[in-house]
Amino acid sequence: MAGGSFLHRVMSYIVNELVVNSLANNLAFQRFAVRTSRKIESLKDAAARKSEELAEQMKEATKNIDSFKNQR
Repeated sequence: MAGGSFLHRVMSYIVNELVVNSLANNLAFQRFAVRTSRKIESLKDAAARKSEELAEQMKEATKNIDSFKNQR
């Protein structure tokens, strides 16, 4: 049983090395990785901006509610 586990780990290592090396040397995959990374960064920046906008809107809404309560 222990021999099968060792053989499985060796085969897994070899297959992993082949896949990693073939993808690392593939220009199409490299372009895909760069485009994906840039898109994720862009989405992250957009989400941060939208979060700041929403926080500002909530702050304004709170001020409006408070001023409305003070008028009563």
